[in-house]
Amino acid sequence: MLRLPDFTYIRPRTLAAASSALEELGAEAMAVAGGTDVYPKMKRGQFTPRYLVSLGQVEEHRGLRREEGRGLWVGAGETLSAVAGHEVVRREFPALAAAAGLVSTLQLRNAGTIGGNLFVDTRCNYYDQSFFWRQAVGFCLKKDGDICLVAPKSRVCLAICSSDTAPVLSSLGAEAVLVSGQGSRQVPLDTLYRDDGIDYLAKRPEELLQGVWIPEASFGWRNVYLKLRRRGSFDFPVLGVAAALRMSATGTCDAAKVVLTAVASAPKVVEDAPRVLCGRPVDTASIEEAAELAMRVSHPLDNADMDYWYRKRMTRVYVTRALRQLTTAGETAGGPEAAPA
Repeated sequence: MLRLPDFTYIRPRTLAAASSALEELGAEAMAVAGGTDVYPKMKRGQFTPRYLVSLGQVEEHRGLRREEGRGLWVGAGETLSAVAGHEVVRREFPALAAAAGLVSTLQLRNAGTIGGNLFVDTRCNYYDQSFFWRQAVGFCLKKDGDICLVAPKSRVCLAICSSDTAPVLSSLGAEAVLVSGQGSRQVPLDTLYRDDGIDYLAKRPEELLQGVWIPEASFGWRNVYLKLRRRGSFDFPVLGVAAALRMSATGTCDAAKVVLTAVASAPKVVEDAPRVLCGRPVDTASIEEAAELAMRVSHPLDNADMDYWYRKRMTRVYVTRALRQLTTAGETAGGPEAAPA
């Protein structure tokens, strides 16, 4: 049985104090909230902190509330279950409710936080193994080795982003609030991710996520999230599609955004989707064109469940399904999880 290694547990009361502890202790410290990803990886030797800085006693990174003129505040410390079941989230942003509700199992959603899911470690079949398994194959670039076992000629780690909530919040134009000892800053969520499996977050090590704002302008957008995985619960996505449309009173599309997950080390925005969807009614032709564009920028590798070529082809299928849901009877929908067949 794998056991947790020894560590020192620190329980600050504020984000500023937690940030100061992280800055003082440096690479030997990690922040932990729900711990649903941190603790298993400590057992497998993927994370090796000597200090854990708990955010469990911090109140300022909680809360789910709407502020008129500003939008919806989603505190990073809110559990995934709380987000998935919140009345405003379910009514206005069913894609977020669906994404949060599709993470892992109910028990883990009751403990895991949305902040943890937004910043969840990138994944790879060659990395997410026990220390002994990784030692047997010679380790990899992401941890203890010097070569990417997925693509040996790659100079960067190709582990994939497996967050369900990140593509949804990206599609809704959300902005993150980061806190450190130097104060706080608010940045678009899109700018927080890098396409690098190791250095995948564009923030300072001591910065902590207080929460995200979904802007007032995103209210009224139709939004949906679909997830491909082998089992109907527990599994990380091998493909996720978040789509959001703003429709005019005349039935034309005024704005659109399509974001993919699990096809790169960062959420992948389909940059050309608005070009084919906006300024016209969203019909079969424009949906098919947008889905084809999404498939072209989807580059899954052989480092997750299911064959990479199948996941690439399913990008087109899932984008088609997502956009059709958004344009059927003019309803917003989180949508049922589509079958992987």
